[in-house]
Amino acid sequence: MQLVLASASPARLATLRSAGVDPVVIVSGVDESQLDGLPPAELALQLAELKCAAVAERDDVPPDALVLGCDSVLELDGQALGKPGDPATAVDRWRAMRGRSGVLRTGHCLRDMGTGRVAAATASTTVHFADLSDAEIAAYVATGEPLHVAGAFTVDGLGGAFVTGIEGDHHNVVGVSLPLLRELVAELGHEWTALWTAAGPA
Repeated sequence: MQLVLASASPARLATLRSAGVDPVVIVSGVDESQLDGLPPAELALQLAELKCAAVAERDDVPPDALVLGCDSVLELDGQALGKPGDPATAVDRWRAMRGRSGVLRTGHCLRDMGTGRVAAATASTTVHFADLSDAEIAAYVATGEPLHVAGAFTVDGLGGAFVTGIEGDHHNVVGVSLPLLRELVAELGHEWTALWTAAGPA
């Protein structure tokens, strides 16, 4: 059984591969700015559904594949924070986040191409941030890492030192919740272990 990952995220790909799943990557090309004004958990889920649907419509998707769309946002003060995109926005985000906690919400949408059935859900993980100095924020933003990731941080890269604690699934913060994905696979009538590649994790 083949998993198709509808995401360009190298972190999601690495997480799946380390769990024994080697997906085919087909980037959705969905314009994430088309949805606005939704609660963070709903926004993450609807974006995941859009990405999954966009890839599922393509001719190069295997007819029996499972297509996975994911999208992450950080909820802080009730607002959904996606990718900051530019340094000034990233600095402002970190000044608001430092010494506080946010909730990383990742929408997951899984479509069984063989049956047309879809299973979808959002995973939520609380993230506690260190109280960074202005100099630390400036240095981190200057690396470029926070500009293109949800919430302006990573837990599996340079930003890992600035995360003091996590409540919930660690993988969800990286971009894909393995326990939730296992549940969605089961909901569609498949075994998670059937997705493992013969060679196992690299």
